[in-house]
Amino acid sequence: MVTLKQIAQSVGVSTATVSRVLNFDTSLSITDAKRQAIIETAEAMNYATPRNRNRANQLGLTRLALVHFLSPDKELIDPYYVGLRLGIERRCQALKIETVKVYHTRSLPDPTLLQSASGVIAIGQHSPDEINWLLQYARLLVFADFAPPEGGLDSVSSDLRLAMHRLVAALWAKDYRRIGFIGWMEDYAEDPYGELRCSAFVEEMNRRGAFDPRICLTEKTPERNTERIGYDLTRRMIQSGDPPDALITCNDNMAVGAYRALHEAGLTIPRDIAVASFNDTSVAQFVTPPLTTVHLPAEEIGETAVELLLERASGRELGKRITLESQIIWRGSTRRPEPAAAMTPGTPAT
Repeated sequence: MVTLKQIAQSVGVSTATVSRVLNFDTSLSITDAKRQAIIETAEAMNYATPRNRNRANQLGLTRLALVHFLSPDKELIDPYYVGLRLGIERRCQALKIETVKVYHTRSLPDPTLLQSASGVIAIGQHSPDEINWLLQYARLLVFADFAPPEGGLDSVSSDLRLAMHRLVAALWAKDYRRIGFIGWMEDYAEDPYGELRCSAFVEEMNRRGAFDPRICLTEKTPERNTERIGYDLTRRMIQSGDPPDALITCNDNMAVGAYRALHEAGLTIPRDIAVASFNDTSVAQFVTPPLTTVHLPAEEIGETAVELLLERASGRELGKRITLESQIIWRGSTRRPEPAAAMTPGTPAT
Protein backbone atom coordinates (compact mmCIF):
# COMPACT_ATOMS: atom_id res chain seq x y z
CA MET A 1 0.00 0.00 0.00
CA VAL A 2 1.27 3.51 -0.83
CA THR A 3 2.33 5.51 2.23
CA LEU A 4 2.39 9.22 3.03
CA LYS A 5 6.18 9.01 3.23
CA GLN A 6 6.41 7.77 -0.37
CA ILE A 7 4.22 10.62 -1.60
CA ALA A 8 6.23 13.13 0.43
CA GLN A 9 9.51 11.88 -1.03
CA SER A 10 8.13 12.06 -4.54
CA VAL A 11 6.93 15.67 -4.17
CA GLY A 12 9.76 16.88 -1.92
CA VAL A 13 7.75 17.91 1.14
CA SER A 14 7.28 16.59 4.66
CA THR A 15 4.96 13.74 5.58
CA ALA A 16 3.00 16.11 7.80
CA THR A 17 2.41 18.46 4.85
CA VAL A 18 1.10 15.61 2.70
CA SER A 19 -1.21 14.49 5.50
CA ARG A 20 -2.65 17.97 5.99
CA VAL A 21 -3.22 18.50 2.25
CA LEU A 22 -4.95 15.14 1.76
CA ASN A 23 -7.16 15.84 4.78
CA PHE A 24 -8.13 19.25 3.36
CA ASP A 25 -6.56 21.32 6.13
CA THR A 26 -7.44 24.87 4.98
CA SER A 27 -5.19 26.45 7.62
CA LEU A 28 -2.05 25.04 5.97
CA SER A 29 0.13 27.68 4.29
CA ILE A 30 1.22 26.14 0.98
CA THR A 31 1.31 27.27 -2.63
CA ASP A 32 -1.47 26.15 -4.97
CA ALA A 33 1.11 24.52 -7.25
CA LYS A 34 2.56 22.44 -4.40
CA ARG A 35 -0.91 21.48 -3.14
CA GLN A 36 -1.87 20.35 -6.65
CA ALA A 37 1.37 18.38 -7.00
CA ILE A 38 0.63 16.48 -3.77
CA ILE A 39 -2.94 15.66 -4.82
CA GLU A 40 -1.93 14.59 -8.33
CA THR A 41 0.92 12.45 -7.01
CA ALA A 42 -1.40 10.75 -4.53
CA GLU A 43 -3.89 10.05 -7.30
CA ALA A 44 -1.16 8.70 -9.62
CA MET A 45 0.11 6.40 -6.84
CA ASN A 46 -3.47 5.29 -6.06
CA TYR A 47 -3.32 6.43 -2.42
CA ALA A 48 -6.44 6.13 -0.31
CA THR A 49 -6.66 8.37 2.74
CA PRO A 50 -7.54 6.76 6.09
CA ARG A 51 -10.83 8.66 5.84
CA ASN A 52 -11.67 6.89 2.57
CA ARG A 53 -10.44 3.52 3.80
CA ASN A 54 -12.62 3.85 6.88
CA ARG A 55 -15.53 5.03 4.71
CA ALA A 56 -15.59 1.71 2.84
CA ASN A 57 -15.75 -0.22 6.09
CA GLN A 58 -18.33 2.13 7.59
CA LEU A 59 -20.51 1.56 4.53
CA GLY A 60 -20.27 -2.18 5.06
CA LEU A 61 -18.05 -2.85 2.04
CA THR A 62 -15.64 -5.32 3.56
CA ARG A 63 -15.74 -8.16 1.02
CA LEU A 64 -16.37 -8.05 -2.74
CA ALA A 65 -16.99 -10.96 -5.08
CA LEU A 66 -15.46 -10.60 -8.54
CA VAL A 67 -17.60 -12.68 -10.90
CA HIS A 68 -15.64 -13.28 -14.10
CA PHE A 69 -17.14 -14.32 -17.43
CA LEU A 70 -13.93 -16.20 -18.24
CA SER A 71 -12.44 -19.32 -16.67
CA PRO A 72 -9.06 -18.90 -14.89
CA ASP A 73 -7.06 -20.36 -17.80
CA LYS A 74 -8.85 -18.13 -20.33
CA GLU A 75 -8.18 -15.04 -18.23
CA LEU A 76 -4.46 -15.81 -17.99
CA ILE A 77 -4.07 -15.72 -21.78
CA ASP A 78 -5.90 -12.40 -22.06
CA PRO A 79 -3.78 -9.64 -20.45
CA TYR A 80 -6.59 -7.12 -20.90
CA TYR A 81 -8.82 -8.87 -18.36
CA VAL A 82 -5.89 -9.55 -16.05
CA GLY A 83 -5.28 -5.78 -16.03
CA LEU A 84 -8.93 -5.05 -15.37
CA ARG A 85 -9.05 -7.43 -12.42
CA LEU A 86 -5.81 -6.02 -11.03
CA GLY A 87 -7.34 -2.54 -11.21
CA ILE A 88 -10.21 -3.74 -9.02
CA GLU A 89 -7.95 -5.57 -6.58
CA ARG A 90 -5.51 -2.67 -6.28
CA ARG A 91 -8.31 -0.23 -5.43
CA CYS A 92 -9.83 -2.69 -2.98
CA GLN A 93 -6.47 -3.21 -1.29
CA ALA A 94 -6.09 0.55 -0.82
CA LEU A 95 -9.55 0.65 0.75
CA LYS A 96 -8.95 -2.48 2.87
CA ILE A 97 -11.68 -4.43 1.10
CA GLU A 98 -11.23 -8.18 0.78
CA THR A 99 -11.86 -9.72 -2.66
CA VAL A 100 -12.87 -13.22 -3.68
CA LYS A 101 -12.71 -14.40 -7.31
CA VAL A 102 -15.58 -16.37 -8.84
CA TYR A 103 -14.69 -17.68 -12.30
CA HIS A 104 -16.89 -18.95 -15.12
CA THR A 105 -17.73 -22.66 -15.20
CA ARG A 106 -20.24 -24.79 -17.08
CA SER A 107 -22.82 -24.10 -14.37
CA LEU A 108 -23.69 -21.11 -12.22
CA PRO A 109 -21.54 -20.84 -9.06
CA ASP A 110 -22.83 -21.44 -5.54
CA PRO A 111 -25.03 -18.40 -4.74
CA THR A 112 -23.65 -18.28 -1.18
CA LEU A 113 -20.45 -16.86 -2.70
CA LEU A 114 -22.47 -13.78 -3.67
CA GLN A 115 -24.69 -13.68 -0.60
CA SER A 116 -21.67 -13.67 1.72
CA ALA A 117 -20.15 -10.65 -0.08
CA SER A 118 -20.92 -6.98 0.58
CA GLY A 119 -21.07 -6.33 -3.15
CA VAL A 120 -20.38 -7.89 -6.54
CA ILE A 121 -18.43 -6.68 -9.58
CA ALA A 122 -19.33 -8.69 -12.69
CA ILE A 123 -16.43 -8.66 -15.16
CA GLY A 124 -17.13 -8.97 -18.89
CA GLN A 125 -20.21 -9.88 -20.87
CA HIS A 126 -22.85 -12.02 -19.16
CA SER A 127 -25.89 -13.72 -20.65
CA PRO A 128 -29.44 -12.67 -19.72
CA ASP A 129 -29.75 -15.72 -17.45
CA GLU A 130 -26.48 -14.86 -15.69
CA ILE A 131 -27.59 -11.25 -15.22
CA ASN A 132 -30.84 -12.40 -13.61
CA TRP A 133 -28.88 -14.73 -11.34
CA LEU A 134 -26.57 -11.88 -10.29
CA LEU A 135 -29.51 -9.58 -9.59
CA GLN A 136 -31.15 -12.27 -7.49
CA TYR A 137 -28.23 -12.88 -5.13
CA ALA A 138 -25.99 -9.78 -5.15
CA ARG A 139 -26.58 -7.13 -2.47
CA LEU A 140 -24.88 -4.46 -4.60
CA LEU A 141 -23.92 -5.01 -8.23
CA VAL A 142 -21.70 -3.24 -10.77
CA PHE A 143 -20.77 -4.45 -14.26
CA ALA A 144 -17.22 -3.83 -15.48
CA ASP A 145 -16.44 -3.83 -19.23
CA PHE A 146 -20.08 -4.54 -20.06
CA ALA A 147 -23.21 -2.37 -20.11
CA PRO A 148 -26.33 -4.57 -19.81
CA PRO A 149 -29.40 -3.38 -21.72
CA GLU A 150 -31.53 -3.47 -18.58
CA GLY A 151 -32.21 -0.10 -16.95
CA GLY A 152 -31.22 0.92 -13.43
CA LEU A 153 -27.92 -1.00 -13.37
CA ASP A 154 -24.45 0.39 -12.75
CA SER A 155 -21.72 -0.23 -15.32
CA VAL A 156 -18.40 1.09 -16.55
CA SER A 157 -16.98 0.25 -19.95
CA SER A 158 -15.43 1.60 -23.13
CA ASP A 159 -17.64 2.60 -26.06
CA LEU A 160 -16.61 -0.19 -28.42
CA ARG A 161 -19.07 0.86 -31.11
CA LEU A 162 -17.71 4.40 -31.27
CA ALA A 163 -14.14 3.08 -31.14
CA MET A 164 -14.81 0.84 -34.15
CA HIS A 165 -16.44 3.64 -36.15
CA ARG A 166 -13.39 5.79 -35.50
CA LEU A 167 -10.95 3.01 -36.37
CA VAL A 168 -12.63 2.26 -39.71
CA ALA A 169 -12.75 5.98 -40.52
CA ALA A 170 -9.06 6.34 -39.68
CA LEU A 171 -8.08 3.39 -41.88
CA TRP A 172 -10.28 4.75 -44.66
CA ALA A 173 -8.45 8.07 -44.39
CA LYS A 174 -5.22 6.14 -45.08
CA ASP A 175 -6.72 4.89 -48.37
CA TYR A 176 -7.64 1.42 -47.17
CA ARG A 177 -10.87 0.53 -48.93
CA ARG A 178 -11.19 -3.25 -48.70
CA ILE A 179 -11.28 -3.68 -44.93
CA GLY A 180 -11.98 -7.04 -43.29
CA PHE A 181 -12.86 -8.13 -39.78
CA ILE A 182 -12.51 -11.27 -37.65
CA GLY A 183 -14.22 -11.78 -34.29
CA TRP A 184 -16.50 -14.03 -32.32
CA MET A 185 -20.14 -14.65 -31.50
CA GLU A 186 -21.45 -14.71 -27.96
CA ASP A 187 -22.46 -18.18 -26.75
CA TYR A 188 -26.13 -17.18 -26.49
CA ALA A 189 -26.26 -15.09 -29.71
CA GLU A 190 -27.82 -16.01 -33.07
CA ASP A 191 -26.69 -13.01 -35.12
CA PRO A 192 -23.17 -13.62 -36.51
CA TYR A 193 -22.64 -9.85 -36.54
CA GLY A 194 -24.17 -9.15 -33.13
CA GLU A 195 -21.02 -8.49 -31.09
CA LEU A 196 -20.56 -4.73 -30.52
CA ARG A 197 -17.35 -4.28 -32.50
CA CYS A 198 -18.61 -6.42 -35.34
CA SER A 199 -21.99 -4.74 -35.63
CA ALA A 200 -20.34 -1.31 -35.65
CA PHE A 201 -17.89 -2.50 -38.32
CA VAL A 202 -20.72 -3.77 -40.54
CA GLU A 203 -22.66 -0.55 -40.03
CA GLU A 204 -19.69 1.68 -40.88
CA MET A 205 -18.64 -0.31 -43.94
CA ASN A 206 -22.23 -0.43 -45.23
CA ARG A 207 -22.44 3.33 -44.76
CA ARG A 208 -19.41 3.62 -47.03
CA GLY A 209 -20.81 1.12 -49.53
CA ALA A 210 -17.85 -1.20 -48.97
CA PHE A 211 -19.09 -4.08 -46.79
CA ASP A 212 -18.18 -7.56 -48.08
CA PRO A 213 -19.47 -10.49 -45.99
CA ARG A 214 -16.71 -12.73 -47.40
CA ILE A 215 -14.13 -10.81 -45.37
CA CYS A 216 -16.19 -10.39 -42.20
CA LEU A 217 -15.84 -13.67 -40.34
CA THR A 218 -17.01 -14.61 -36.85
CA GLU A 219 -17.18 -17.90 -35.00
CA LYS A 220 -19.07 -19.16 -31.97
CA THR A 221 -16.52 -21.03 -29.91
CA PRO A 222 -15.43 -21.37 -26.26
CA GLU A 223 -11.99 -20.11 -27.39
CA ARG A 224 -13.37 -16.85 -28.67
CA ASN A 225 -10.48 -14.56 -27.70
CA THR A 226 -7.52 -16.79 -28.53
CA GLU A 227 -4.63 -16.73 -30.97
CA ARG A 228 -5.87 -19.97 -32.53
CA ILE A 229 -9.22 -18.46 -33.55
CA GLY A 230 -7.42 -15.48 -35.05
CA TYR A 231 -5.19 -17.84 -37.01
CA ASP A 232 -8.06 -20.05 -38.25
CA LEU A 233 -10.30 -17.18 -39.36
CA THR A 234 -7.49 -15.28 -41.08
CA ARG A 235 -6.35 -18.43 -42.88
CA ARG A 236 -9.92 -19.03 -44.06
CA MET A 237 -10.16 -15.44 -45.28
CA ILE A 238 -6.88 -15.70 -47.22
CA GLN A 239 -7.95 -18.97 -48.83
CA SER A 240 -11.09 -17.30 -50.18
CA GLY A 241 -8.88 -15.85 -52.89
CA ASP A 242 -9.66 -12.16 -52.43
CA PRO A 243 -8.25 -11.05 -49.07
CA PRO A 244 -8.64 -7.52 -47.69
CA ASP A 245 -5.99 -4.83 -47.78
CA ALA A 246 -6.59 -4.13 -44.08
CA LEU A 247 -7.79 -6.50 -41.36
CA ILE A 248 -9.34 -5.54 -38.02
CA THR A 249 -9.25 -8.18 -35.29
CA CYS A 250 -11.50 -8.20 -32.24
CA ASN A 251 -8.56 -8.19 -29.81
CA ASP A 252 -4.76 -8.40 -29.66
CA ASN A 253 -4.71 -12.17 -29.04
CA MET A 254 -6.53 -12.76 -32.31
CA ALA A 255 -4.15 -10.35 -34.05
CA VAL A 256 -1.19 -12.54 -33.04
CA GLY A 257 -2.91 -15.50 -34.72
CA ALA A 258 -3.64 -13.34 -37.78
CA TYR A 259 0.06 -12.41 -38.00
CA ARG A 260 1.02 -16.10 -38.07
CA ALA A 261 -1.49 -16.93 -40.79
CA LEU A 262 -0.38 -13.99 -42.92
CA HIS A 263 3.30 -14.86 -42.54
CA GLU A 264 2.65 -18.50 -43.48
CA ALA A 265 0.86 -17.28 -46.62
CA GLY A 266 3.89 -15.22 -47.59
CA LEU A 267 2.11 -11.91 -47.02
CA THR A 268 3.93 -8.94 -45.52
CA ILE A 269 2.45 -6.61 -42.89
CA PRO A 270 1.60 -3.84 -43.70
CA ARG A 271 2.76 -3.90 -47.34
CA ASP A 272 0.27 -6.58 -48.41
CA ILE A 273 -2.26 -6.45 -45.57
CA ALA A 274 -2.46 -3.99 -42.69
CA VAL A 275 -3.60 -5.23 -39.29
CA ALA A 276 -5.32 -3.26 -36.52
CA SER A 277 -6.83 -4.49 -33.28
CA PHE A 278 -8.35 -3.69 -29.88
CA ASN A 279 -7.10 -3.63 -26.25
CA ASP A 280 -3.45 -2.46 -26.52
CA THR A 281 -2.04 -5.20 -24.32
CA SER A 282 1.72 -5.61 -23.87
CA VAL A 283 1.97 -8.04 -26.77
CA ALA A 284 1.02 -5.26 -29.22
CA GLN A 285 4.40 -3.57 -28.74
CA PHE A 286 6.51 -6.69 -29.20
CA VAL A 287 5.10 -8.43 -32.28
CA THR A 288 6.82 -7.69 -35.60
CA PRO A 289 5.82 -5.21 -36.84
CA PRO A 290 4.36 -3.58 -33.70
CA LEU A 291 0.57 -3.68 -33.75
CA THR A 292 -1.74 -0.71 -34.33
CA THR A 293 -4.48 -1.12 -31.74
CA VAL A 294 -7.23 0.71 -29.88
CA HIS A 295 -6.20 1.32 -26.28
CA LEU A 296 -8.99 0.39 -23.85
CA PRO A 297 -8.39 1.54 -20.23
CA ALA A 298 -8.68 -1.83 -18.49
CA GLU A 299 -7.26 -0.90 -15.07
CA GLU A 300 -9.23 2.35 -14.95
CA ILE A 301 -12.43 0.43 -15.68
CA GLY A 302 -11.69 -1.82 -12.70
CA GLU A 303 -10.93 1.08 -10.37
CA THR A 304 -14.07 2.95 -11.44
CA ALA A 305 -16.22 -0.13 -10.80
CA VAL A 306 -15.12 -0.08 -7.15
CA GLU A 307 -16.02 3.61 -6.86
CA LEU A 308 -19.48 2.90 -8.26
CA LEU A 309 -20.02 0.30 -5.56
CA LEU A 310 -18.99 2.82 -2.91
CA GLU A 311 -21.58 5.25 -4.29
CA ARG A 312 -24.29 2.60 -4.19
CA ALA A 313 -23.38 1.71 -0.63
CA SER A 314 -23.66 5.42 0.23
CA GLY A 315 -27.29 5.39 -0.86
CA ARG A 316 -27.32 6.36 -4.53
CA GLU A 317 -30.45 4.86 -6.12
CA LEU A 318 -30.23 6.09 -9.70
CA GLY A 319 -28.40 3.74 -12.05
CA LYS A 320 -25.17 5.11 -13.48
CA ARG A 321 -23.38 4.14 -16.70
CA ILE A 322 -19.84 5.41 -17.19
CA THR A 323 -18.04 5.29 -20.53
CA LEU A 324 -14.28 5.76 -20.57
CA GLU A 325 -12.38 7.08 -23.57
CA SER A 326 -10.47 4.87 -26.00
CA GLN A 327 -7.55 5.90 -28.22
CA ILE A 328 -6.02 4.55 -31.42
CA ILE A 329 -2.32 3.78 -30.93
CA TRP A 330 -0.60 3.85 -34.32
CA ARG A 331 2.25 1.41 -34.83
CA GLY A 332 3.97 -0.34 -37.71
CA SER A 333 1.22 -2.79 -38.72
CA THR A 334 -0.55 -0.02 -40.65
CA ARG A 335 0.72 2.71 -42.93
CA ARG A 336 2.06 5.71 -41.10
CA PRO A 337 -0.38 8.58 -40.60
CA GLU A 338 -0.04 11.45 -43.02
CA PRO A 339 2.20 14.32 -41.80
CA ALA A 340 -0.84 16.61 -41.71
CA ALA A 341 -2.26 14.48 -38.92
CA ALA A 342 0.73 15.38 -36.71
CA MET A 343 0.96 11.79 -35.52
CA THR A 344 3.83 9.37 -35.05
CA PRO A 345 3.61 5.59 -34.55
CA GLY A 346 2.97 4.68 -30.94
CA THR A 347 1.06 7.88 -30.15
CA PRO A 348 -2.67 8.31 -29.49
CA ALA A 349 -5.00 9.47 -32.22
CA THR A 350 -6.62 12.85 -31.80
